[in-house]
Amino acid sequence: MGIIKDNIHSHLTAIERTSLSYPARILLNQKRIKGKVLDFGCGIGKDVELLKDKGFEIDGFDPFYFPEFPTEKYDTILCFYVLNVLLPEEQAEVLMNVSHLLKPNGKAYFAVRRDIQYEGYRMHKLHKKETYQCIIKLGYASIYKNDNCEIYEYEQYTTLNQGNASLSPFLVGDTARELIVETATVFSFYDKYPVTEGHALIVPKRLVSNYFDLTLKEQMACWIVANKVKTILQEKFNPDGFNIGINIKEEAGQTVPHCHIHIIPRYKGDVENPRGGIRGVIPSKKEY
Repeated sequence: MGIIKDNIHSHLTAIERTSLSYPARILLNQKRIKGKVLDFGCGIGKDVELLKDKGFEIDGFDPFYFPEFPTEKYDTILCFYVLNVLLPEEQAEVLMNVSHLLKPNGKAYFAVRRDIQYEGYRMHKLHKKETYQCIIKLGYASIYKNDNCEIYEYEQYTTLNQGNASLSPFLVGDTARELIVETATVFSFYDKYPVTEGHALIVPKRLVSNYFDLTLKEQMACWIVANKVKTILQEKFNPDGFNIGINIKEEAGQTVPHCHIHIIPRYKGDVENPRGGIRGVIPSKKEY
């Protein structure tokens, strides 16, 4: 969750409090905060401090105040009033990070403001710096709403929709695919039959067979996720290179009728001669 240059004052929206935040109190009363907890975008960390005092095992992350990025997976992730002060590209990064840090059966809670009058930059009353704010609507289940606040409950797409063939043939099976990251329109997971260690797939949530039948917005979303997945694979498996490709129609080798992008990590020595790379789809043309 980096700070975009054009939005360098987003951290100034963090509020100093002496009590639990309103969303934290709602979730606490509803007994939704369970297991190992992460407060993602925790600001100055007051909720982390007070929930620890109540006996919760909780970590905090904030790119400005607590910049050490988490390396574990969590049962519950809290993300309160973060998305409202971020630009769209920053919002996508937060959603991908939260989905990646959540355990397969975990739940994340996004609290967003409902009292914002307009979108754009405004002069912060206290700090006298321009800060950004926007209206947020998410496609997750809304579990609480009043005039000032709405709380969404998020579960990983592959867990929530396990076995739902009407959404994707990739969801069919007795166990959920291990999610890597997701956004509102795209999800990614490890290939069931990997070519190499870390072989991943990027899949639009809309059931479309041909990549070229996706909207331009959907195609762009796929590549945003692809860039994020590449970063995760590089950190986790440390490959020496990558092959990235799409099979379109049976004549090109497509076997699953749901568009997907392959990201295949490559390792020195994994084949005798890697020259030609994806040209190898037609073996006789690989060398040139």
